[in-house]
Parts: sequence; structure tokens; C-alpha cells
Amino acid sequence: MKRLLKVLLLVVALIVLGVGGVLAATFMGRRPVSDGQVFNSVRIVADGFSSIGVITIDERQVALVDAGNDTSGEAILAELSRRQLGPDAVSAVFVTHGHSDHIGAVGLFPNAQVMALDAEAALVEGRAGARGPLTRLFPVRPTGITVTRRLEDGDVVTIGNVPVRVYAVPGHTGGSAAYLADGVLFLGDSADMASDGSLSGAPWIFSDSQPENRASLARLEQRLVADGVKVTAMVPAHSGASDGLAPLTAFAEAHR
Repeated sequence: MKRLLKVLLLVVALIVLGVGGVLAATFMGRRPVSDGQVFNSVRIVADGFSSIGVITIDERQVALVDAGNDTSGEAILAELSRRQLGPDAVSAVFVTHGHSDHIGAVGLFPNAQVMALDAEAALVEGRAGARGPLTRLFPVRPTGITVTRRLEDGDVVTIGNVPVRVYAVPGHTGGSAAYLADGVLFLGDSADMASDGSLSGAPWIFSDSQPENRASLARLEQRLVADGVKVTAMVPAHSGASDGLAPLTAFAEAHR
């Protein structure tokens, strides 16, 4: 019996070490998020795990790209307070995908339209689960969030006078989206920036399909170039931003 117990403990320890090693390899080498970084009318806010885009609409109104991991929304509320605004100033939340670390504070903003791709609505609302190697193990339960506006690839949503372009980039999740607002391309978890300035795709352990993710990023780059859209900065959710489109172009050329 003691021998069996030792074997079981050893197996558990090896599993923990293995998972820990995979997670360390996933998160190491990323460009750190710069809290408070400003690109045009966009300010990046970090909640310690995820970053949130705060888009200035006018003096009394903002839109968010994602709502972070922190359900208390402390970092977002502090940014609103810095602007002498409250939660009711958030008129829209554009959700890149439905993993819990991107929707944590959505419920704090009573006036906000909650927007996501139609293909992602069930995951955001907790009616379906993700399919990644690790995320498929998470329980499926209602999040209390309702996607009030379901988006389609190619939509342009105008908040105030600010147009936000919508791009489907499936792979990390089935309905992952990228959003372009005032020259800033928000990539969610569909890509990361390494410390050397190169771009990588979504980490396989959290993603539904890594090959689909890579193909989506290559298509995204082609569309941006074909449309002649100016990209001032690219902002992943868990790593620092990059200037311009060059890292995505290099990635696309390597994966076509």
C-alpha cells in the first residue's frame, strides 16, 4: 500500500512539474505589458494578468477592448477615475474572446453594449466550453454576461465618431476576434509579442486549433495590407505592444 501511494505521489508530482514547465515555457520570453501606454486615442491598462484597451470616444465616454481577469475591475475603474468618469461612461465592451481572463469586469458597466463575434457568443455567455488541451477541462457554467450585439467578420461598428473594424481570427477560440480602432490593432490572445520584437501565434495549450490560428493571422495581415489600413500599433492581451504591422507581416510570410 505504501509503495502504491509513493508511486501515485510521484505520478502527481511529475504531472504538476510537467504542466508547470509547459506554462513557464508559454509565458517566458514575452515583451512585458506597459501599463498606461498610449497610442493615439487608446490607452492600455493592465490588471496584473491581462491588458485592456481603453478607447477615448469623447470627454464623457469610452469603449473597452476586453474587460480583464479581475472581476473587481480595479485597474479599469482607476483609469476611469483618472478621467473623472464612472462605470456608466463605458458605452461598449468589445470582447476578443470568451476566456474568463478577458470578461472578468464586464458586469460592472451597466451602459455598455457587450459585443463579440456571433461564433463566440456562447463561450462568452458560458453556454459552451473552449476546446483547447487545457481549457476543455474548465467547467462550463453561465457567466451572467449577455452579448447584446453579435458581430460578423468585416463589420465596422461606430461608437460616437470612432469606427471599430471587426476581423474574425479563429483558432485560439472558434470565434476569436481582432479589432482595429484609431490605428490600434487589438489581437487578444491570438498572438503574442516576444521580447525580441517578433510575433508568435496563440499558445497551443490554451488554443482550440493552433494551425487555424496561424492561418487566421496570415489572412489578417493580407486583408489589412489589401485594404490599405494604417496600423500604428498591435496590442496583444498578455504581452507588450509593437509599433506598426511589420511583426505580423514577418509572421505571415513564414506561415503562408
